Amino acid sequence: MSNSTYIEYKFTVMPLQPAADILIAELGEAGFESFVENETGIQAYIQKNDWHHKILKDVEVLSNPLFKIAYDLREIEQENWNATWERNFNPITVGSVCEVRAPFHEKSNVAYDIVIEPKMSFGTGHHETTHMMLQFILEHDFKGKTVLDMGSGTGVLAILAEMKGAKSVDAIDIDNWCYLNAKENVERNNCKNINVFEGDSSLLKNQKYDVIIANINMNILLEDIPSYSNCLNKIGQLFLSGFYKEDIPRITEKCNENGLKLEKKLEKNNWVAAKYVF
Repeated sequence: MSNSTYIEYKFTVMPLQPAADILIAELGEAGFESFVENETGIQAYIQKNDWHHKILKDVEVLSNPLFKIAYDLREIEQENWNATWERNFNPITVGSVCEVRAPFHEKSNVAYDIVIEPKMSFGTGHHETTHMMLQFILEHDFKGKTVLDMGSGTGVLAILAEMKGAKSVDAIDIDNWCYLNAKENVERNNCKNINVFEGDSSLLKNQKYDVIIANINMNILLEDIPSYSNCLNKIGQLFLSGFYKEDIPRITEKCNENGLKLEKKLEKNNWVAAKYVF
């Protein structure tokens, strides 16, 4: 794999919340791939090939008078990414039985020990949406289930689904770096039932799943919910995240149009994860 050059933005944000969450969401819409949160703001990364001088033009939170946001930027080689995130990445525990850690962290005595090397991929469990999706997986029975993890990022959700007993998992991400990283993490966790694919919802034709997991931004979810509905078995479960509390009505309306109803939702710092069933 060739080493790509990334642009790193360091944002200082006051007050930190909810501005940091809004900033991450809007930067994601603008094409930024990865984020590291800290006590004073966030670091955001985008491939140099995807960057342009007006990349922040539509990031509205930057001009919101309620927040004070400043930033600087620099180029960073992909090969230096590990050193960058190792300085910021701490293990996280979900529900006291699941830990997501890096290879250099000491193993804890938990039922589900997930080792992730995220590199430039989204999904370490630190972000609220990933954390809530991990909660949902821990709360539900995956034994013998067929699972789709859409927008799989690091593969962390697919990995926990297999650890919970899923008999087969398809993990799909449109980003080549995420695809390669997920394959690495699947192997790192000795998973045998996960197939990783590079692509989007066009790969879902003629597929059927018991459980579909999708932690992606709202616009993609709204576009893809009909595909998820078509691929979901009639006693299946759809878990969605990547959107805010105020977006629940739009997501639920689209699900209702496709025969799915809201059964349960989790909330964390204004982010939401929701479960839908037929």
